[in-house]
Amino acid sequence: MTHPRTAAGTLVALDVDGTLMSYDGVLSADVRACVTDLQAAGAHIVLATGRAVVGTLPVLAELGIGSGWIICSNGAVTARVDPALPDGYETVEVITFDPEPVLRVMALELPDALFAVEDLGKGFLVSSPFPAGELTGELREVDFETLCATPSTRVVIRSPGSTSEEFHELVERVGLHEVSYAVGWSAWLDLTPGGVSKGSALEELRRTLGVEPFATVAIGDGGNDIEMLEWAARGVAMGHATPAVRAAANEVTGTIEDDGAVAVLRSLLA
Repeated sequence: MTHPRTAAGTLVALDVDGTLMSYDGVLSADVRACVTDLQAAGAHIVLATGRAVVGTLPVLAELGIGSGWIICSNGAVTARVDPALPDGYETVEVITFDPEPVLRVMALELPDALFAVEDLGKGFLVSSPFPAGELTGELREVDFETLCATPSTRVVIRSPGSTSEEFHELVERVGLHEVSYAVGWSAWLDLTPGGVSKGSALEELRRTLGVEPFATVAIGDGGNDIEMLEWAARGVAMGHATPAVRAAANEVTGTIEDDGAVAVLRSLLA
């Protein structure tokens, strides 16, 4: 397969947490410099993240990106960022699903779990307080029936007493239908509308921007990045990614501790 060799006209899709940004929220000067140089060279830099829009915009600002596109909520939300807009951005695509069936099943299986339903443009409705820093935006505690009655782009299930392996087993056992899911590093489950992923949203955006399929690059580290890495002509997994994520990529770079994304970004500028 032909891979992009120059930055101009290339769509570069970048996961945020664990890829560009360390797990304690630090963006390195090298990452910022590479992004700035790629934009100047004519690349389309697109953050593709599980974060909500309100949690993605500050990262965009820290990277020095004033306008462009972001894929949020694991592909359920596509937004165009433009400082001339009243809120600084507009949502172009929003895909929701009815969270009630999966919430009720998971509440039976994990009665002590924490549940969150994305409140678009604001933050999350939560069943109980989440650990500090795990969710972005305004967090409003509501009763379980309100969670079930709220159509959502993304549902988060957090079970502090479980492991990610136990979550994988639970997902297989209960059979989650009509939704897409990704299990995080800890006992964390992200649910989005069925058939929706970072990869599906990026394909729509690629067509909108008129980018050729071969001129696509993606870097990611998590289970929610697998479809994105498979979609890209050059899919790059971070060195600390799980075997399943690494298998979905064309190549593997360094870990987040090594600032592994920088080597890939620099290669596009060569």
